[in-house]
Amino acid sequence: MVRLDENEISFPDPELYDGHEGLIAFGGDLSIERIWFAYQLGIFPWYNPGEEILWWSPDPRFVLYPDELKVSKSMRKILNKGIFTFSENKSFREVILNCQQASRKGQTGTWLSDELMESFIKLHEYGLAKSIEVWQNGELVGGFYGLQIGSVFCGESMFAKVSNASKAGFINFVERTKENLDLIDCQSHTEHLESLGAKMIPKKEFLKILHKNNERG
Repeated sequence: MVRLDENEISFPDPELYDGHEGLIAFGGDLSIERIWFAYQLGIFPWYNPGEEILWWSPDPRFVLYPDELKVSKSMRKILNKGIFTFSENKSFREVILNCQQASRKGQTGTWLSDELMESFIKLHEYGLAKSIEVWQNGELVGGFYGLQIGSVFCGESMFAKVSNASKAGFINFVERTKENLDLIDCQSHTEHLESLGAKMIPKKEFLKILHKNNERG
């Protein structure tokens, strides 16, 4: 594992360096320049607030190919009923705040620190991060946010206040944008996203897609 210099934005090559469970570096800072550079390399920060910043590039990587999206009959009925409406980049700060406060099965507290949250808000202001909102009767009931790197969307976190809200938002996003998406990076496994078609792929395969995307950009 490599210690990062706060005065220099650099990372070990994730294709050549594979730390314990994907942990490849620690330290540095959460400047928007460093975060943006990290995601272009297939690296993301994940750590407990108040502790050292940890940087990860796991192998295998949990991803969704848009053409492999799975929509159950029950979810299709919910979508067809128009129970939810959707928007993009309408309430980024509210979405990320809800993600920070959402309770997670088997977790106490949150990994999303105030500092990291503010960095993503700045990335959104620069047009690099986006949010997807799910509404019901005019109330924000679900959503998610992430970074858009060309044709790869790097999902960060999602929340739902009512059943199926985040799932409906994710399906709507994929179906609406799949013509312009090569891949959705889900980072780490969840049963929720696996049910929608996400799967594990080797890190080398993920980085190959990401590198091609960077070259086109």
